[in-house]
Amino acid sequence: MNKLLPKMGAAVATAAVFLFAVCMIVDFPFGSYLVCMFLPIGYIMMAAGFQHECSNERRVSANIGVIFSAIYAGLIFLVYFAQTTSVRQEAMTEQAIRILDYQRGGLLFNYDLLGYGMMALSTFFIGLSVEANSASDKWLKYLLMVHGVFFLGCFIMPMTGVFTTMASGETGSGGTVALLIWCIYFFPIGVLAYKHFTE
Repeated sequence: MNKLLPKMGAAVATAAVFLFAVCMIVDFPFGSYLVCMFLPIGYIMMAAGFQHECSNERRVSANIGVIFSAIYAGLIFLVYFAQTTSVRQEAMTEQAIRILDYQRGGLLFNYDLLGYGMMALSTFFIGLSVEANSASDKWLKYLLMVHGVFFLGCFIMPMTGVFTTMASGETGSGGTVALLIWCIYFFPIGVLAYKHFTE
């Protein structure tokens, strides 16, 4: 069970990233919001698996990673549940829609970025806890740790208004391209994690 659940989590996270990319390419926002609610579930299962198997010397790092994964999940569920319910039903004033609609780059868009910033911190600390005993595990460890760099952009850039401009469509498809690049980066993490928990 300790290997099966993290392996299932890796499969869920990988599938969610793939489907998120597909939904963005075909311009299906509801689908992308829906699958994004499955990504934190899979990621928490992965993170807990890495935390369980790490040595005592790396336990603090893994624990920090799991805690940040829970913060990430809370923010993401808040954002995307709102998009698939209240925002989608449009039973709000224009001012409320402007704040809550992800596509308008409002408050929930910034919370989404903060959530993925927390995920980036989580992957960094989980990466520190991974003991790489194979070439694929070394790649996994480095990809997880380097993914931590996304925290800086997700935390600082919303304060500059750059991402809000991208979300509101003023820069064309820049936001979509940035998210697709993230998907291309994170997809191998899910695949390598699945391989890790299979072995």
